[in-house]
Amino acid sequence: MTGAQPVRQVRAWKPAVRGIDEVLHARFTDHAYPLHTHRTWDLMILDDGVVDFALDRRRHGAWDASRVVLLPPGVPHDGRTVRPSGFRKRVLYLSTDVLPERLAGAAVAGPVLGDPQLRRQIHRLHAALAHRDDALEGESRLAFVRERLLARLETDRRVRPPGREGDRLAARLRELLDARVADGLSLDEATGILHAHPTHLIRCFSRAYGLPPHTYLTGRRIDLARGMLLAGARPAQVAAAVGFYDQAHFSRHFSRHMGVPPARFGEGRGGGRGGAPPPRRRPPPPPG
Repeated sequence: MTGAQPVRQVRAWKPAVRGIDEVLHARFTDHAYPLHTHRTWDLMILDDGVVDFALDRRRHGAWDASRVVLLPPGVPHDGRTVRPSGFRKRVLYLSTDVLPERLAGAAVAGPVLGDPQLRRQIHRLHAALAHRDDALEGESRLAFVRERLLARLETDRRVRPPGREGDRLAARLRELLDARVADGLSLDEATGILHAHPTHLIRCFSRAYGLPPHTYLTGRRIDLARGMLLAGARPAQVAAAVGFYDQAHFSRHFSRHMGVPPARFGEGRGGGRGGAPPPRRRPPPPPG
């Protein structure tokens, strides 16, 4: 009787978020990476299983899904399965624009981070990157991941809370978003125009308006789309006109907001979708 065939599943892509060179999702039941290096930071979370790896000639293990593994650029490492069931992992390859190479020593000293909050932040970033079309959300979530990693690697780093200028900064960002609903606005553009740190800008906006900038922008696009649909425009036309990546992207967000896909919005109105409702007929007068 032959044994089960080893499972080796890999999905990888280049996201539209500056600073992330590659996203990799993989499952292995029998695999060993040879000793190698990366020019990027290797940020990994486990969804299942156990991984054993060596970094700079010292062995480490990751066996808890709440833990995060951070491998620095230029430092030799390997990796291998430990149990017959293997492991499932998600990896972000971050450029040295996100984390400076000078912090490699701190990562070598402690590559396995027991930080559930950081793990949740990375999970949400992967969820945003999976769609490939929510660049502003991906940039925003990456900014918070970067901030937390820097806080772990630089012990003297402190997060600056929103100050008195927060409401003014939030209002200026909302003006920018309102002026660029269809064209969109990247986080890099916003921080360059407003001369603000990315996470500070997002915190100011969220505190002032109760939701992050990417969610606000999506809501504004949905508002515009509703008006166009009720005026008779087709969903494919609307998707491009209001700034969505494609019709599938538009339909996903619209359905989440409105409970029905765009093609069903406004159904049941007279004159076709977008027309006025038919006038109600009065009942005939009673006989006599």
